[in-house]
Amino acid sequence: MARFDSTTASCEIHTFKEGLLAAMGHDLKIAVDRLEITVDDASRAVKATFQAGSLRVVGPLSGGSLSDKDRAEIEANIRKKVLDPDRYPEIRFASTAVEDAGEGLRIRGDLTLHGQTRPIAFTTRPEGDRQVAEVTLSQPEFGIKPYKAPLGVIKIKPEVRVLVSVPWPKSQA
Repeated sequence: MARFDSTTASCEIHTFKEGLLAAMGHDLKIAVDRLEITVDDASRAVKATFQAGSLRVVGPLSGGSLSDKDRAEIEANIRKKVLDPDRYPEIRFASTAVEDAGEGLRIRGDLTLHGQTRPIAFTTRPEGDRQVAEVTLSQPEFGIKPYKAPLGVIKIKPEVRVLVSVPWPKSQA
């Protein structure tokens, strides 16, 4: 059984802005600081747990910067107004099928986020000695109301992009 945590694997969430004053906001890169991913050596079954309260704003996806105050405010909004980790402390994924897909893997499974479980599917791709999964999630499908600033002048688009990267020798793909 291969085990990965935040010292060997990574999970990034990319959010995108919209709205009347969107030009004043930022598309953001957010990191999950506490995670665990296991891969069964024989079946390649994948299980993953991400701690919803461990999200940390890395910064804008391109250009610009954020003050420490802005980062803290965004992180507080993620906790209080988006993910509610007191009620839903874990985000969990369990694969139901793992198949070869070129140099990557086609993975299907169930994602539990914000108390809602939905099937998802994605294909990984190799990047050096890692496999990277990229999936777009619709927040409303999981009962999450996308964040919006007062009066809705800046909103976060309902879709967020999630990238997960784990070490993966070519012989395993």
